[in-house]
Amino acid sequence: ESRWPYLFGAIIVPSLIQVMILPFLPESPRYLLLEKHNTSKAEKAFQTFLGKDDVSHEVEEVLAESRVQRNTKLVSILQLLRTRSARWQVITVVVTMGCYQLCGLNAV
Repeated sequence: ESRWPYLFGAIIVPSLIQVMILPFLPESPRYLLLEKHNTSKAEKAFQTFLGKDDVSHEVEEVLAESRVQRNTKLVSILQLLRTRSARWQVITVVVTMGCYQLCGLNAV
């Protein structure tokens, strides 16, 4: 019991290491490209991650994926349950997760 404070204090070491290293890590290329709309920094980040000079293919791939996501229609839960092909999959997942919650495994 007397060593509990040391156990809780042990998290300080990885936290300090992360705080010291984090400023030197590059931003996510997807974040820079899609959120900040900064293509040059995104290309530099891709070059850092991939280690190659020509990253135009990767930039175009991210932009194409973004266009596809913007054109994707979201459906509600009722629409999902009304879709015959997805209904049994949704019911199976809901029943499985419900059983998981009620079985007491989380208490162990």
